[in-house]
Amino acid sequence: MIRARPVTAEHPEDLVLAYRRMGLAAAAQARLRESEPHLRLLVTGLGPQEVAFLQSSRATHDVSEALPAWLAGDARTRPGTGLLSGRAEQFQHLVAAARAAGLGLSALASAVAAALAAGVPYPALTLGDRRFDWGARTYVMGVVNVTPDSFSDGGRFASTEAAIAHGLALAEAGADLLDVGGESTRPGSLPVSVEQELARVVPVIEGLRARTSVPLSVDTTKAAVAREALRAGAHLINDVTGFSADAELARVVAEAGATCCLMHIQGTPATMQQAPRYDDLVEDVLAFLEAAVARAESAGVPRGRILLDPGIGFGKTFEHNLFLLRRLEELRVLGLPLLVGTSRKGFLGRLVGGKPASERLAATLGSVAAMAAMGGADVVRVHDVSEARDALAVADAIRRGEDGGELYTR
Repeated sequence: MIRARPVTAEHPEDLVLAYRRMGLAAAAQARLRESEPHLRLLVTGLGPQEVAFLQSSRATHDVSEALPAWLAGDARTRPGTGLLSGRAEQFQHLVAAARAAGLGLSALASAVAAALAAGVPYPALTLGDRRFDWGARTYVMGVVNVTPDSFSDGGRFASTEAAIAHGLALAEAGADLLDVGGESTRPGSLPVSVEQELARVVPVIEGLRARTSVPLSVDTTKAAVAREALRAGAHLINDVTGFSADAELARVVAEAGATCCLMHIQGTPATMQQAPRYDDLVEDVLAFLEAAVARAESAGVPRGRILLDPGIGFGKTFEHNLFLLRRLEELRVLGLPLLVGTSRKGFLGRLVGGKPASERLAATLGSVAAMAAMGGADVVRVHDVSEARDALAVADAIRRGEDGGELYTR
């Protein structure tokens, strides 16, 4: 599978300001901007045909002078890899040249085109009577655990009445979605039966649906649970296995016209933290999620009804979690909204001196604010909705601040 992902993302407005502060005339600024390479793509999965095209196209193609520079990886240790660098219009010429050449180069063209589109806002999504305008702000999913063994709240809301009351409180606090779960996926947890999971989540969904218009998500890996949850009024199925555990689950979502969130996981909840390893963490997560999307689409789920979750804490070490959070924007080459859950997780406790889950609020807020400021998440899944909304209001505003003085507006 050919894949291209940005390895640098300089901000054009910073160059504009620098040129203006230097006192350069408009014509000189334009010439400099045209000569500045501001995009670099790491390309992997290339075959001999694509490598030959990239090596020869600059010298042989009619528009060779307009194509990005190509630096090939070591053919012995990293075959099929390399770095493309240049201006956006050069990459657009490359896409056109690859498509015009035919010869099976469409996969290369598609990969580069997807990387170029990584910063383009996704189409809005409607769940129930709520509209999600991706890119407008960071949305909040509130967690409603209906389990006796949740890592974060110790089963405080395991009864139907307590779970419904808690969900309503989260909705009142400003949750954009509510995620109801009847099976713990904490490290080391074991699955529960379909009957037990249904008994936990369906009454809660029915109770919430009768009393709030906030869209409901169900955290499940089982088609039988998803089918009944959707009938009870759920809008979204949140599968931590990315449709890899139950082959029927994707079809259930498609037939209901529902939305899904597909998460990356290495192993299962029972085994995922037993020495997880990766060759290239971001690349491996991309490959898993890409396969998950293919399963969803082949079952009939429209691409516009798919969200992706990198699976923080699911088959990842402390260092893996931090590395992936810093590079969430690289996952945007898949062209789908990102839902990320860091709330109260163990790596945050380690960062703040070993605090238990009940004392990780400040650390959680630090993580969601950082993701929002870096543009890494479209939805954050949290236990503390009101506090997260406040933190995100600040982080989103900082990220979108545009008044840098008169030099920016001339």
